Amino acid sequence: MELEGYGLFTGEPVSVRLRPGPPDSGIWFVRTDQTPPIRIAALVENVSKRARRTSLRNGTVAIETVEHCLSACAGLDVDNLQIELNGNELPGLDGSSLGFVEKLRSAGIHPQERERVAFTIPQVVRVVEGDSELLALPPLDPKSEYLEISYDLDYGASGPIGRQSYRIILTPENFEANLAPARTFVLEREAEELRNGGLGKHLSHRDILVFGKDGPIENKLRFPEECARHKILDLLGDLVLFGHPIIGRIFARKSGHSLNHALVRQLRAQSSEQQQRLFLKREPAVDIHRVHRILPHRYPFLMVDRIIDIQGSTRVVGLKNVTINEAYFQGHYPGDPIMPGVLIIEALAQVGGILLSQELEHKGKVAVLLSLDKVKFRRAVRPGDQLILEAESVRVRSTTGHVKGRARVGDELVAEAEIKFILTDAESH
Repeated sequence: MELEGYGLFTGEPVSVRLRPGPPDSGIWFVRTDQTPPIRIAALVENVSKRARRTSLRNGTVAIETVEHCLSACAGLDVDNLQIELNGNELPGLDGSSLGFVEKLRSAGIHPQERERVAFTIPQVVRVVEGDSELLALPPLDPKSEYLEISYDLDYGASGPIGRQSYRIILTPENFEANLAPARTFVLEREAEELRNGGLGKHLSHRDILVFGKDGPIENKLRFPEECARHKILDLLGDLVLFGHPIIGRIFARKSGHSLNHALVRQLRAQSSEQQQRLFLKREPAVDIHRVHRILPHRYPFLMVDRIIDIQGSTRVVGLKNVTINEAYFQGHYPGDPIMPGVLIIEALAQVGGILLSQELEHKGKVAVLLSLDKVKFRRAVRPGDQLILEAESVRVRSTTGHVKGRARVGDELVAEAEIKFILTDAESH
């Protein structure tokens, strides 16, 4: 399914192709104009700071204004999708999600063989930025399967927009009828500032809601509270960056994209704590005996104690218990033991090898470390810490594998890296 248009801010022409993704793969953007094509997952850790929009980045390659497309996905319950585009910004269309909704509907939306994994907000989360705030709460009914959003927009009683409020319980029907058509908006002075900055020069007053002192200029509102509805549309698109559907209640007051992203990060921290508690109570998905069968590493270089979760060939979560008995603590450093960063990355590489083994186990291949990129260390790991090691598949070909690895202690990110492997015959190792 394809659609074409012009970027809302850049005005650059762009073509978009939407392809279904396999279960549990999530939503990915692919810049097909790059060689090789660059993939960017729709996750909050890939957000790049921008004014008035949500941008995702992988290295030097960015994709701008993703929120309207992602909102359509959330509103229609589409959660496994590959979005290919040949430019750096998604088409603005009419400034709403309606064009994306129509394309998704015309292509057909079909259930997959696995149930969706939703996140129910377990406790209150509040984020504040000046006089703007977002409040996330558990659902009133513990059995609820819905997200409820309320938005309070306040541009001042004397202005053309004024104060607007809107509340919605999200269902595909509610979204399509009451949110998808709501368009982005700016004040006349803001539009001039954007034009002076080289943005939105291709737009006329008929292409976007521009509010003058007497209301929309050369345009008409689709809803009396269209601006508040569009703010919910934007918020919903940003919530997709959590990575799973969210169940609960969200109250917003004057929030924008940066505060939306802050809320998603807080909810991700909640989810990490919740998942870790559940993981540690479960039987291992792969115990140490099977780890020995998969990995050629042995003491003192085996850095994975067990695998606590496997999602097909897309994601693996492993566990490393860091104890004072580790041999390297004798010299790194006496009196102040710190796990060497290179060994944290080695642990991530071993989990990545186990992830690739899901594809390679019956093909006589083994994954050998080839290269590292975007390696970052966030905090020290010490005796007594439990390393949660996560590897996500980026690309697997016949001779190479590419994974993204993250190491956490509790909800704190301690290290991350992109790891590439060469796939060789098992007999040679």
